Amino acid sequence: MAGDTNYKRKFNEQNYDRLAITVPKGKKDIITDAAKQQGKSLNKFVNEAIDEKLDAAKNE
Repeated sequence: MAGDTNYKRKFNEQNYDRLAITVPKGKKDIITDAAKQQGKSLNKFVNEAIDEKLDAAKNE
């Protein structure tokens, strides 16, 4: 079991960057609820929102 955790941690470190954001108190709950309504994780919801914003900026 500990080996699985170490493998996952190492895999994530090698393949993903971490990004911490700060939002006003209560906004996390609003974002989390919106993600749940779409059947998505908070991570997926935020990543898709960022991708949409980046795509829109490319097309300006």
